[in-house]
Amino acid sequence: MKSEGVPRWASTLDAVVVYAQGALCSRLARGTVPPDGRVLVTGLPRTVDPGSVRARVTGDSGARVTSVRVEVEAEPADDDSADGLRQERERLEDACAAARARHERLLVRIKEITELRPVPPPRKRDDPDHHRRTPAEAWLTLGDFVDERLTRLHERLAESAEELRRLEHDLSVAVDRCERASTSAPSGRVVTTVCAAVTLDSGTGEVGLEIEYGVPGAVWVPAYRLTCRQGDDSGTLVLRAGVAQRTGEDWTGVRIALATADLGRGAELPRLRSLRIGRRQPAPEPSGWREPPAGLADLFTAYDAAGPRPAPASAPVHVGAVTRSPDTYGAALPPVPPAGVPVPPARPAYGGMPPAPAAPGGLPAPVASAQAAQPRRAAALHAAPQAAPAAASAAPSGVMAPSPAPPAPPVGPPQPSSAELDYAALVLSGPEEPAARRGRLFPAPSFDAVAVEHRRRAEAVAALPLPAHAVRPRASAGSFDHRYDAVARADVPSDGTWHTVTVGRIPVGLRTEYVCVPSVEQRVYAALVLSNATDQALLAGPVEVRVDDDFVVSAALPTLAPGGARRMGLGPAESIRVTRRTSLKESTAGLRNNVTVLAHGVHVELVNTLGEPVTVEVREQVPTAAEADIRIEEQADWTVPEDTASADDPDPGTRVWRVDLPAGGTATRSGGYEIRIPAAKALVGGNRRS
Repeated sequence: MKSEGVPRWASTLDAVVVYAQGALCSRLARGTVPPDGRVLVTGLPRTVDPGSVRARVTGDSGARVTSVRVEVEAEPADDDSADGLRQERERLEDACAAARARHERLLVRIKEITELRPVPPPRKRDDPDHHRRTPAEAWLTLGDFVDERLTRLHERLAESAEELRRLEHDLSVAVDRCERASTSAPSGRVVTTVCAAVTLDSGTGEVGLEIEYGVPGAVWVPAYRLTCRQGDDSGTLVLRAGVAQRTGEDWTGVRIALATADLGRGAELPRLRSLRIGRRQPAPEPSGWREPPAGLADLFTAYDAAGPRPAPASAPVHVGAVTRSPDTYGAALPPVPPAGVPVPPARPAYGGMPPAPAAPGGLPAPVASAQAAQPRRAAALHAAPQAAPAAASAAPSGVMAPSPAPPAPPVGPPQPSSAELDYAALVLSGPEEPAARRGRLFPAPSFDAVAVEHRRRAEAVAALPLPAHAVRPRASAGSFDHRYDAVARADVPSDGTWHTVTVGRIPVGLRTEYVCVPSVEQRVYAALVLSNATDQALLAGPVEVRVDDDFVVSAALPTLAPGGARRMGLGPAESIRVTRRTSLKESTAGLRNNVTVLAHGVHVELVNTLGEPVTVEVREQVPTAAEADIRIEEQADWTVPEDTASADDPDPGTRVWRVDLPAGGTATRSGGYEIRIPAAKALVGGNRRS
């Protein structure tokens, strides 16, 4: 249904803020305010969250928004506006089903022809011959007939199989296109329009409106591209983002911002109330709720005294045999019991009328009259959902189970919810409702199954597989939230696939380091130390490293806070080689040779084949002792690294050599340590270990 007489303003999507999950969209509309101030702003998607819609007036027009709510309108789709992909998919489904049926019929025909066998006539009782002779020409004719028919049928079967394979392939392609197609186009026979009903005051004239609303089905992950020059100590980090959305509308030419916050988390500041000592207290703030008027129950006394409402002459037929009342929506009507079967009387609703007296035969009066007169069937079935079959079956025959006591009323003043304070969305309950709801306002029940399905399909975007080295923003952001605004407008269709959006450029400091642990692996690894001097945090994600416009490697960038520095691995450096040799000499010392001395020697040789000097960090491991009578004496010029200098470090025995290698040169480092232990003790696993 369409709202007639209300002006419609077309809106344009202007900005989108993509959160960790979900997005906050902003639409702009402009028009002339009618005398009553009511307008409909069109263009909202089907997945919009009704509770997130906000509206404000842009500019200095002096108008003010007094109310805004979501209205859904539906109308049959025109033939010209039908979805071409959906029609092609339906056509291929029908063609594929017909080809499959033809293929199965050919298989049946082939089976029938294959089972043809010559059957000799039965021998008569008075026939003297034991075997009746059959002409050989008949056998040959039957064989030729079967061969000819099978040849033709198998040729047709091969053509049918090829046609079926082609149609199934085309159908799979069409299904994939439908799955990847944008969800902004209507996908059914009914076109659904979501509008924002806005009420304005403070005069008339041309004003501008900004409609803000939240939608699910949008995710993003960060990605980077690092460009630098050989030998420079700085570079440029291009921040890019992979954005995927299935919100039901295409983002075309919009300003995109990316946020690490959770859209569904409440961000309202707590209200701290002061405590006052004394009798005089501040008056409570009005909540917008008030008690029902006195004598509300007496308003329906005459209605109850008049008895049940007479059934119409011809009861309407409910499609699907379901009721549409708020309490029993979607529940199937129970069938009328057959004659002669006793049915327990229905339990009265809380505060309602007593059950109708039973008619002869053990049936309630409404059911008995339903069997006698078909027009009264709807009235008899109307009271059926109020019955309690479980309680009646547990009670003895002819005895009604006691009805449960009503819940005790809550203590203290009422605490209405936000839905109960939305007066424009409340519905007045009629006399057919239970006594606890009669004449009262309750939120209208929502049975928009289409909107639920749209939201379910939109939220499926969160299960998309991530690109290589990609990390969710909430997993890498930690305890802070940040926002990144794109420098240019971008396009992101609603197809549920990843699209790259360029956000901006961030200058970073660079320093190349080379690290090796020859005791574990005799290979040198290159690492890039990035320092962030800006006020923007860099989240973890994949980074594409380019040096002198040449692609080097694709690595994983760790989370880099403002003012911090992190090391990023670039892989093995094949231009630098390392060789490590060790030696062990065991001897005794002391006055009585009561001390065993294990002298370990380490010799490391480095070769640089690059055309520039480099600095290599060689890491070694020195054992540590937890017993006082065991001493370890180091005999090398290595140092303790800064990152392992704390006592709580799990590897306090780490030592570092920093070797400066000239271009095309070599360098060697030698050192070692001695382990002095009492002669009565030995190392676990033997003393002679390298």
